[in-house]
Amino acid sequence: MSEEKKNQDYSADNIQVLEGLEAVRKRPAMYIGDIGIKGLHHLVYEVVDNSIDEALAGHCDTIGVWINEDNSITVKDNGRGIPTGITKKEGKSALEIVMTVLHAGGKFDKDTYKVSGGLHGVGVSCVNALSIHLHAVVHRDGKIFEQEYQIGKPLYEVREIGNSDKHGTEVTFKPDGTIFENTEYNYDTLCARMRELAFLNKGITITMTDLRELDDNGNPTSTIFHSEGGLREFAQYLDRNREPLVADVIYFEGEREGIPVEVALTYNTSYTENIQAYVNNINTHEGGTHLSGFRRGLTNTLKKYATDSGMLAREKIEIDGDDFREGLTAVVSVKVQEPQFEGQTKTKLGNREVTAPVSQAVSEMLSIYLEEHPNEAKIIVDKVILAARARHAARKAREMVQRKNVMTGSGLPGKLADCSEKDPSLCEIYFVEGDSAGGTAKQGRDRHFQAIMPLRGKILNVEKAMHHKIFENEEIKNMYTALGVRIGTEEDSKALNIEKLRYHKIIIMCDADVDGSHIETLILTFFFRFMKELIELGYIYIATPPLYQVKKGAKSDYAWNEDQRDILINQLKGGGADSSVNVQRYKGLGEMNAEQLWDTTMNPEYRTLRQVTIENAAECDQIFSMLMGDEVPPRREFIEKNAKYAKIDI
Repeated sequence: MSEEKKNQDYSADNIQVLEGLEAVRKRPAMYIGDIGIKGLHHLVYEVVDNSIDEALAGHCDTIGVWINEDNSITVKDNGRGIPTGITKKEGKSALEIVMTVLHAGGKFDKDTYKVSGGLHGVGVSCVNALSIHLHAVVHRDGKIFEQEYQIGKPLYEVREIGNSDKHGTEVTFKPDGTIFENTEYNYDTLCARMRELAFLNKGITITMTDLRELDDNGNPTSTIFHSEGGLREFAQYLDRNREPLVADVIYFEGEREGIPVEVALTYNTSYTENIQAYVNNINTHEGGTHLSGFRRGLTNTLKKYATDSGMLAREKIEIDGDDFREGLTAVVSVKVQEPQFEGQTKTKLGNREVTAPVSQAVSEMLSIYLEEHPNEAKIIVDKVILAARARHAARKAREMVQRKNVMTGSGLPGKLADCSEKDPSLCEIYFVEGDSAGGTAKQGRDRHFQAIMPLRGKILNVEKAMHHKIFENEEIKNMYTALGVRIGTEEDSKALNIEKLRYHKIIIMCDADVDGSHIETLILTFFFRFMKELIELGYIYIATPPLYQVKKGAKSDYAWNEDQRDILINQLKGGGADSSVNVQRYKGLGEMNAEQLWDTTMNPEYRTLRQVTIENAAECDQIFSMLMGDEVPPRREFIEKNAKYAKIDI
């Protein structure tokens, strides 16, 4: 078709207006982030946020969340109940408007909600649009009202169905399987968010129940979350798998310049920082002005104390902001009446007026604590000085790597078998366990877009190592160099020049055994602590090599678990008693030849890759600390709870 013809065909009739909630169904990712597991769980958070907003307004203290047997969700609270009366402007029930109209709700009225999480006003209506069925029940003004919806459209007018001496809202919805890739909810994922909300809103009781799983007595799995200590308990929870440096949690709660600020912090013996920042209960993963205020207050106050006390007089090295945050665990929560977020995902706060109040609050609470606890203050400052020395050693290690790269030309590791494609979005690199498996992968790969980087043995556990030891480690240096990103900078040791990244698929490929799982965890710990941005961008994957080859004569197939193996055995037997089926258990990648490795694990048409995501940063941090840190009892408890069985090859 000619360009002229195309222009003629483009007319006013081509302009589409999406009515009601059609826009949400047409572009769901614009409203809830994505249509995968994260977006699916986000639906629950949107409904729960409405109940939390009632709690923030002082009208709700009990919230219940149920995963029903059919994977639908029920959220119930004892708030005021969504209004059901007829609005003057629309001539419809307020309940129907809230459920079916974007940007509708009480959160835009400052007199109704002083602060609120779902300030974009699209939450529950989006949930309705993306559900095949939603049922809303309201207890209000001594009566019970209900309305049901199908794909966002009311099935009938709001109706009164009885009397009630209670108050509150109950919403039950079932996500649309034609929209979402998966509609099965994860109990632990929802529990992590409910636990977080309970810490952030002390005094509220949130009950999480899974009706899909019953114990021997027929009782469903259920967990109650309640916190009287708020952020103080949250910091202790986040730090429970680490060895404390000081016994206290330094805590502040108050209002500065009209902004409620709550901060809790403590120090441990690790070399990583863990700061969780929230605005109106929303986890702002990318930080923002409140986090800047926290860091400014912490650095200035600690530096002033260390200088005034004379503890820095004998040190010839300059103390940096990062040094004050090594081994720090902190939770910062602010309530802002009109927060300015970057987009619907709400990951970064932009309100400039928040920085100073948070900085003042941190400075005030920390100054008082340091003056009243001189022994603990000395321990913290000694930790800061040790961090500064390690940072200078790490800088020398980085400089050594950079000089080595210059001397060796391209600087690419000798073991790296690179691909010929130069567009990073089309390239992938396999970090492979061992030289033997690496050699097989090099033979089996597609050289055009697949690069192979063998790793020798187990890489350094970065959770328990000082930074300069990490940057001196040969395998870690090779990983940095192969990926093309820098080994930090003096200003920010974790900053990545992401524009230089050479591959947009980074695949960890290890043996399907205990050692392989350990190596996977070591590599993931490294990425989480030093290249978290790569995980957040969705660039990190885990390969899934098969566990078994089932073969009979010329016919063979592969199985990734015992159930698949048994099915294949029965299929190849053909229902007969013939037992000539041969089953090979792969103990490692090296037992497969190049063709088998390509067919099962590396061929994009048939392979299965597991993408690594961060659903909850606070939960991820404590899990890595528990698995890879020094504290043994929590790790033993985790293994005993989660290990169903173990295979020992003798």
